[in-house]
Amino acid sequence: MSDITMSDMLLAQLGTSWGALLALVCMAAVTYLCRFGGVWLMDHLPPSPRLRRALGALPGSIIISTVVPLGVMGGPASLIALVVAMVVMFKLRRDVLALVAGMVTVALLRQMGL
Repeated sequence: MSDITMSDMLLAQLGTSWGALLALVCMAAVTYLCRFGGVWLMDHLPPSPRLRRALGALPGSIIISTVVPLGVMGGPASLIALVVAMVVMFKLRRDVLALVAGMVTVALLRQMGL
């Protein structure tokens, strides 16, 4: 008789082991606890004006820290497209329009060989 269980067959199909599955579950639990802890903390502590300003600036800083390295790695066409997208965003305040303007700009510049 074979000692292979149904769970062993499932893990073989997934291409993983119990250790990897346990690590994944633990990481998910820690992530959930961190998020829950942050929400709980913000519910029980009144934010100072300084903290409010910091939280207000956070979305912009995350976008910049994500997009600028991509623009630098993408070469001059990407950097020009970023500037075009920023100008459209500041002038019109329409994110989708800024996104389209940046994408069209980078596509045209790359088509022209830049």
